[in-house]
Amino acid sequence: MKKAKINNLDLDVYEETLENGLRIFIVPNKTVKNVYMTFTTKYGSVDSEFVPIDDKKMIKVSDGIAHFLEHKLFEQEKGDAPFEFFAKTGTDVNANTSAYKTTYLFVGQKNINNNIKYLLDFVQSPYFTDENVEKEKGIIEQEIRMYEDNPEACAYEKSLANSFVEHPIRVSVAGTVSSIKKITKEELYKCYKSFYHPKNMFVVITGNINPENAIKIIKENQANKKFDTFKEIKRKEYKEPITVKHKTSTIYKNVTIPRLVLSYKFDLHKFKMDVEKVKNYITFYMRIKFGQVSEFYEELTKKELVSSEIEFTTVRTDDHLLLMVDTSTKYPEKLNKILSEEIVKMNITEDEFLREKKVAIASQIYMSDSIYRINEFIISCIIAEDKIDYNRYNNIKKLNYKEFESFTSKLDFSNKSVLYIKKDK
Repeated sequence: MKKAKINNLDLDVYEETLENGLRIFIVPNKTVKNVYMTFTTKYGSVDSEFVPIDDKKMIKVSDGIAHFLEHKLFEQEKGDAPFEFFAKTGTDVNANTSAYKTTYLFVGQKNINNNIKYLLDFVQSPYFTDENVEKEKGIIEQEIRMYEDNPEACAYEKSLANSFVEHPIRVSVAGTVSSIKKITKEELYKCYKSFYHPKNMFVVITGNINPENAIKIIKENQANKKFDTFKEIKRKEYKEPITVKHKTSTIYKNVTIPRLVLSYKFDLHKFKMDVEKVKNYITFYMRIKFGQVSEFYEELTKKELVSSEIEFTTVRTDDHLLLMVDTSTKYPEKLNKILSEEIVKMNITEDEFLREKKVAIASQIYMSDSIYRINEFIISCIIAEDKIDYNRYNNIKKLNYKEFESFTSKLDFSNKSVLYIKKDK
C-alpha cells in the first residue's frame, strides 16, 4: 500500500493495486461520520464502437447501452436487491453514467464493511434475461422522454449534437427511444465483459474509514472471484473537424422564458499547454467577464436582458474543448449579438485575474472538507489522466497574468453554434 499527500490540503491518499488489476484509492477523514464509496468503470456513452474483449473485429453497439447497463446491474438473480439491502441501514445507494465513465456508489454511517462487500458484489454479478431487459426498456423510455421535456437537459444535449460532427459525445448518454429498443441481453453481456474487468475499474473511498481495514476487505472479496485475462480495449478513433455541425438552430419547448446557448469549439492542441491549465484559464476568463459580480452582468440585469445568471460549462474530448454559455432571456437574438461581441474583447486587468485566482485557490482548500468533492476529484483525475493530480493547489498558484494574456490572445471564437430554445407554439 502506497501513501501520498495531496499537497497543501493536508490529505493523505492510500493507494493499492490488487492482483486482478483493480485500483483502490482511500482518503480518510475522521472529522466526519459518513463513508462515501464509489466503484467506477472507465466506460461511458462514447464507447459505442470498440473491439470486444473476446473478438478481433470492431463492432458498433446501440446508443445508450452504457446507461442501460448501469440500470440493469441493480437487478440481482437472488437475495436482496441493492436498494433493499442498503435501505436496511439507512444507507443511500445510487449510480450515474456520463460520456467517459459509469460510477456506482453508497454513502452512510453503518454496516460499512458489509456495504463495501455488497457494492462490489452486485456490480460484479450481472444478471440479464430477455424478460428483464425488455421490462427495462419501458422504464428508460420514460426517463428519455422526461429529459426531452427538461429545458436544461435539452439545452446541453442539443448543443453537443449541434457542435460535434463525428465524435459520439454528440449522442445523448441515455440514447434514443429507438436505439434502446434494439438492446439485447447478448449485447449487454458483451459490453459488460469488455469494460467491467477489474483492470478497467477503480474504487475510491472517502470519509470516516480505516484504510488498512478497507483494503483488506476489498482484497479478500476480490480474491474469491475469477476474471478473464484482460485485453487492452481498442476503441474507435474519430476524426472530428474543428467546424461545428450546425451554426444556428431553434427548438420549441414548454418554457416561460426563452433560453440562449452559445457553444464555442476550440482545438486543444493549439494551446500547447496542459488541459487542466486551459480549463482554469477559460474559467477565469468567463467568471471575470460574465460572472454575477461582473459589471457587464450587472448592466445586462439593469436592462433586463437576462432572466438568470450566465452559466458556462466545458466539455472535453481528446482533441477539442467545447465551451457552452447558457442563460435565459426574453430577447435571445439581441442577447446573442451582445454576448458574441463581448466574449471576444480581451479586456481583463491583472487585478481582476489575481482576484479570480484567489477564488480558485480558496475553492481547492474548501474541497478538502468535503468527502464528496475529494472523491469526485480523484475520479475525474483517473478518468482524464489515469493518475491523481497531487499538485493541483500549487499548479493554480503558479498561474500568472502574462501567460493568461497570451492564452486569451489565442482564443478563436469563430467556431460557434447558437441554440435558441423558445416557447412551444
